[in-house]
Amino acid sequence: MKTFALALGSGGARGLAHIAVIEALDEMGVKPVAVAGTSIGALIGGAYAAGMSGKNIRHHVIRFAHDRRETMSRLVQARAGKLTDLLSGALSQATQMDAEKFCAQFLPDAIPEEFSGLAIPLTAIATDLHRREEAAISAGPLRPALAASIAFPGLFRPVQIDGRVLVDGGATNPLPFDRLAGRADLVVAVDIFGVPAAERNDLPGAWESMFTTLLIMGSTIVAAKHKHAPPDLVIRPNVAIFRTLDFYQASSIIRAAEAAKAGMKEKLGALLAA
Repeated sequence: MKTFALALGSGGARGLAHIAVIEALDEMGVKPVAVAGTSIGALIGGAYAAGMSGKNIRHHVIRFAHDRRETMSRLVQARAGKLTDLLSGALSQATQMDAEKFCAQFLPDAIPEEFSGLAIPLTAIATDLHRREEAAISAGPLRPALAASIAFPGLFRPVQIDGRVLVDGGATNPLPFDRLAGRADLVVAVDIFGVPAAERNDLPGAWESMFTTLLIMGSTIVAAKHKHAPPDLVIRPNVAIFRTLDFYQASSIIRAAEAAKAGMKEKLGALLAA
């Protein structure tokens, strides 16, 4: 049987659809030889690469989605600053979150401290803010790399690693299937950007406008990469109706993504056996 590598894309809460894809792989009894992930894809990819099953990842996520009090308490603990910063005029420091503290509060205990502790090799994608280029991290401390990959500007404070200032990887490589070229016989990519479900004319808030703009930019980047060297299989769970910060809708997002399981199993099974 052929080998395959798995790319998990960015997209905020929509990325919880990756969990259904991992469950499908578990049901098939197959595992990738390498994983690359951006933002939410890096977080879920990290849990999977650490040896967690799709069902275990689902249970971990659903726990927080269903316990808002616990989740809010942990979000408070993940703030980059203190209330005194707000009083002293450091507004951005007081309102941003620290991505490393966020990961400490929400990542499963199964995720090791170092990349070397993973069962499957992982590449986490971040963006070097000052060099204005992609930063692919696959060795060294794991949790700071995952934190950098999700550090969306404005929401999270940038993460510093080895002298580099890093932010969300979605700015440069939102679906990193190109990072897996030559690593396996096949490359499978999970694209959760989706297309608009219907015409809308409502005015979005500031955060939704910013996140939607990033999704548009990400879709454009991915489309260009597809023209150059597309992956062997693209899986697109139908989760476009969900918004970027709909993490409390975790159960609904994963259920919606389950509809893609059957087709994925059929197509991937045929490719692996060919």
